[in-house]
Amino acid sequence: MSSEHVERRLAAILAADVAGSCRLIGIDEEGTLARLKALRRTLFDPKIAQHHGRVVKNTGDGAIAEFASVVDAVRCADEIQRGMAEQNIDVPQDKRIELRIGIHVGDIIIEENDIFGDGVNIAVRLEGIAEPGGISISDDARRQIRGKVDVTFEDLGSQSLKNIAEPMRVWRVPNGRAVPAVPTRLRVDDAALTLPDKPSIAVLPFINMSGDPEQEYFADGIVEDIITALSHFKALFVIARNSSFTYKGRAVDVKQIGRELGVRYVLEGSVRKAANRVRITGQLVDTATGAHLWADRFDGGLSDVFDLQDQVTESVVGAIAPAVEKAEIERAKRRPTESLDAYSLYLRGLAKLYQVTSRQANEEALRLFNSAIELDPDFASAYGRAAHCYAIAKTNGWISGTANEIAEVTRLAQRAVELGKDDAIALAASGWALTYVVRDLGVGAGLIDRALVLNSNLAEAWAFGGWVKNWLGEPEAGIERFARAMRLSPLDPSLLRMRSGTAHAHFFLGRYDEAAPWAAMALQDSPDYQPGLRIAAASNAMAGRPEQAHKAMARLRQLNPALRISNLKDLLPPMRRAEDLSRYEEALRRAGLPE
Repeated sequence: MSSEHVERRLAAILAADVAGSCRLIGIDEEGTLARLKALRRTLFDPKIAQHHGRVVKNTGDGAIAEFASVVDAVRCADEIQRGMAEQNIDVPQDKRIELRIGIHVGDIIIEENDIFGDGVNIAVRLEGIAEPGGISISDDARRQIRGKVDVTFEDLGSQSLKNIAEPMRVWRVPNGRAVPAVPTRLRVDDAALTLPDKPSIAVLPFINMSGDPEQEYFADGIVEDIITALSHFKALFVIARNSSFTYKGRAVDVKQIGRELGVRYVLEGSVRKAANRVRITGQLVDTATGAHLWADRFDGGLSDVFDLQDQVTESVVGAIAPAVEKAEIERAKRRPTESLDAYSLYLRGLAKLYQVTSRQANEEALRLFNSAIELDPDFASAYGRAAHCYAIAKTNGWISGTANEIAEVTRLAQRAVELGKDDAIALAASGWALTYVVRDLGVGAGLIDRALVLNSNLAEAWAFGGWVKNWLGEPEAGIERFARAMRLSPLDPSLLRMRSGTAHAHFFLGRYDEAAPWAAMALQDSPDYQPGLRIAAASNAMAGRPEQAHKAMARLRQLNPALRISNLKDLLPPMRRAEDLSRYEEALRRAGLPE
């Protein structure tokens, strides 16, 4: 082992592993693995971050985490096990996932991103003798936490641990403790692991059979419109486009998709466009059994594309929700435009819009939406999406919200609302743009609420609505809306925005220790996401963690050197409660943002 990159220090080590009775073997190995991944993402990793630890490595069914404080490690372990117990309340014994956790404090050796040494070895051996759902800690760890944590340990006396030379005194927290009456706030969303109480469906990206990669946007657009049509049915639970499209180009078993998205049905198919003809094929699959419930082929001229989409939608609804009223089916048939050229430009714009981290893509999307509007001046969704492009630009600091930009967003949004009174996408996108760019909180909130009445499956509108509730001074309602958005789109590339919004909601409620891990999750895959950095700096500063706060602030100021307390309001929509803005400013001031 090279000594050049080796560090030695004292640390608390937490070792966790799935208990032997529920290891990833047997007839439902894939299902257990999917549930375990969900638990890691929504309970284990957030709790580690909340208690200032870091996951050093995943070890098969388990993980090794390092903490500077054994108090943090024990509190974290206790909350993880309580959260796991909550998840298992209504789960049959043979399907429960239970963890064993071991904790020791001792010397470790750090080399690059890995850790070694007796501290790690002993923690792993302690985990091995813990009960399923229980915690075992060494006597050294017990001495350091005495009187500091509200956890009762039982003395197991001297224990011989495998490959450890001397017997050690061990303490344990057994399984079976009372689950707290108030659920852990970062628990796994029940709906993420169980089916909704109504028929649920995900529409996968259709295969482009045209032989022309340039036609990919057309196949994607067909699917997007089918999702939109299905989502109008209140009798259905429809996964958002951004999550179902994470499976694009991947060979994934529908049973796995059903588990990961929490849906009973999957619609898959293909699109072939040649000259002026279109062929759409579709098949509906039951994710529980893999059985094909329905399959059909739809042929027509290019001018018939909307009729073909309606036929696919009606066939799916007829197969899985025969009780849906005919009136709802008719209402779902909405022609976005009579111009196929405008429709083609709109679909190209959507493809660019979903590249959410690229300024160039956002500008190209705006150009394409404006071109669609030129061809069809009555295209409501195109107006709404064009306004949305401005909101994305301001969120990322690409525009400052000049008088001309505000006037243009106002024009686009007003036109979208005039033309699309029953168009949930046009209303939601316009409402968000009016809130964020024009700073008209009241009108924007009303439009988003109207969109949710029209389409309760629109994850994007729930996410917009979560932010608006935060700014209205109703953060509890904001948390609920973000949770609904994340359930409707659990694999959404825009999940960082929903997590950041949840962090802001906890911040405004004064729950700084809960805001910080949500901020950390928002930054996991996009460490330069500026709203996430701002709330990470603010929440850690107010939680008394200046090191983490200053680190987030340092990166934020690298990305936006001009940011000051004095111009912070320019980045934000108006806040109804003056105390919310004052608290936010004070938190960022503590984190190091200059006046």
